[in-house]
Amino acid sequence: MDKIPMTAHGHSALEEELRRLQQIERPRIIQAIAEARTHGDLSENAEYHAAKEAQSLNEGRIAELEDKLLRAEVIDVSKLSGSTIMFGATVTLVDEDTEEKKVYQIVGESEADVKSGRVSITSPTARALIGKKVGDTVEVNTPGGSKSYEILKVAFMVPAR
Repeated sequence: MDKIPMTAHGHSALEEELRRLQQIERPRIIQAIAEARTHGDLSENAEYHAAKEAQSLNEGRIAELEDKLLRAEVIDVSKLSGSTIMFGATVTLVDEDTEEKKVYQIVGESEADVKSGRVSITSPTARALIGKKVGDTVEVNTPGGSKSYEILKVAFMVPAR
């Protein structure tokens, strides 16, 4: 059973989603199924089939979240330090072609959101950065082509959400 690295923020977000699915969505769906049953013949009852499908999707997501939380390895980014890029690092880069600065935090897969500056530990960008230091240049092979970045800063902090 492989551990899944994630930040404390990512872990609490998964716990909140699990709580919502179990305590709010599950009872709502059960009520929808019960109401649809009162409409008669279940074989031709679209509301019943839609509610059952929603139940299946909800229960599947609950199982997935429970598995992720069970295997979670929560890493407290505020206790990390150093100059080498690793999980949890917030890295400031400059694109060597466009001079555009980018700031990324390396996080677990379930909490990645590139638009918010969080890249998955398994992404091409993060894989190219791991183990590097300030001043190093990295080549990142992305679906849009190869990019070259210079590392300007490495920090270990919990970014504002």
